[in-house]
Amino acid sequence: MDMINQERLKKLFVDLINIYSPSGKETAITGYLDKFFKNAGISVDYQEVEDGRKNLIIHPTKQSCQILFVGHIDTVPAFDYENYRFEMKDNEAFGLGTADMKGGCAAMIEAFLSYAGNHHGDIPATLALVVGEEETGDGAQTLVEQIHHPWAIVAEPTGMSPCFSHFGYLELVLTTYGKRMHASLATKEHNAVRSMLKMLMAITDYLDASHDDIIYNIRDMLSSQAGFVVPDRCDASVDIHMPPYFTIGELTFELEEAVRKHIKDPATLHDTLSFSTVHAGYDIPESGIVPDIIRKAFKGSGLPWKTDAFRSDSDAAILWGAGIRPVILGPGTLTKAHTPEESVTYSEVEKAAGIYYDILCGLA
Repeated sequence: MDMINQERLKKLFVDLINIYSPSGKETAITGYLDKFFKNAGISVDYQEVEDGRKNLIIHPTKQSCQILFVGHIDTVPAFDYENYRFEMKDNEAFGLGTADMKGGCAAMIEAFLSYAGNHHGDIPATLALVVGEEETGDGAQTLVEQIHHPWAIVAEPTGMSPCFSHFGYLELVLTTYGKRMHASLATKEHNAVRSMLKMLMAITDYLDASHDDIIYNIRDMLSSQAGFVVPDRCDASVDIHMPPYFTIGELTFELEEAVRKHIKDPATLHDTLSFSTVHAGYDIPESGIVPDIIRKAFKGSGLPWKTDAFRSDSDAAILWGAGIRPVILGPGTLTKAHTPEESVTYSEVEKAAGIYYDILCGLA
């Protein structure tokens, strides 16, 4: 911790929180980081994700590199655009993105800057600050097209518990159809919303009965809206998170079978189930050079070594699919992420910066 510039870390963290950067609208925060790194004398490369949106990458100064540090600089949209900014109460920092995951980004950036300053610019790892994680993961998908390190550390909120395991994730898109008619003539057979409710019940009843260790969330449901009429279409999205030991292909088959039983009725033959996102979970052995370096960094931190499984979807799943072994480790918790009162314990951000710095020292 003595090697970290505490004042610079605090200012950077506050500035990042005060820049509004929901997915797809990250231009202001990448512009800020452009100037920040230039003022710090750090060379940055850019990956174009789409017009006006880019990943920022700091490359190692050595040829051989074992590890990639990854943070996403986008957030979910603000619950209240007038009250998303930074606020500190005692040791708790409040604001959009404090936990997910600008606290982790600030800690990684400070670790790299402090290491470069203390070791004459000789950086032994790659730092990637990516866009788009909260929506499509397009920043991480672009990242892995060019960078293929054996290991990664992803600064998602884990309460500073290293996560060598990651839940799998399915995003279901459901569509049902009906027959448009005057609302006073509605029938049970031709209502798209009623069909959707039956399809959702078929899926959730099956999961409740067969897989009580799976987490599901009915996220959206929207019907065609045209006044006093029977809706002719309804769409819904469902999130499914499953422990790493699940075979994701088998689960997709089981869900398709559950829906197939629902659509055997002639009135529902055109109803559909599709998977817009399929991310397999993983479980990495806690052994090898990089896990040993992470474990050693913890010894001087005062934090307990307690590993866990990361329960949400993240860019780590995209890295894993590209052949990279990601360890998720960052300040904050999922229980506070994506909430109106999002916050992180600031001393945890400081601890994260110190541990990231010690990992860099271990890599060197």
